[in-house]
Amino acid sequence: MKTLSLILGAMILSSSAFAAGIDSRTYACADLQALIGARRFIFINNPTFGDFAVADASVCGGGGAARLVLRSVLTTDRPECLVNYCTLNSSSPLMGN
Repeated sequence: MKTLSLILGAMILSSSAFAAGIDSRTYACADLQALIGARRFIFINNPTFGDFAVADASVCGGGGAARLVLRSVLTTDRPECLVNYCTLNSSSPLMGN
């Protein structure tokens, strides 16, 4: 799925430790949620999830075409820790439908 270019630009400017993404499997779910809340968005890079997790819908863009959905990632204490994820509606003009 596509994400905001704003998020991508901000990630380029962020610390190098987070630029490559974090591995959710090294965090407890509550710690991962706290990190997302503090930074507003993070790139999670592990075998089952390779995209941005966001704090809330205000981070999503797309001119109203984006929506917030929940996805699960593996953490040290939970096999399914829910994180917010931005996606574009399938009927969006940005998707070409």
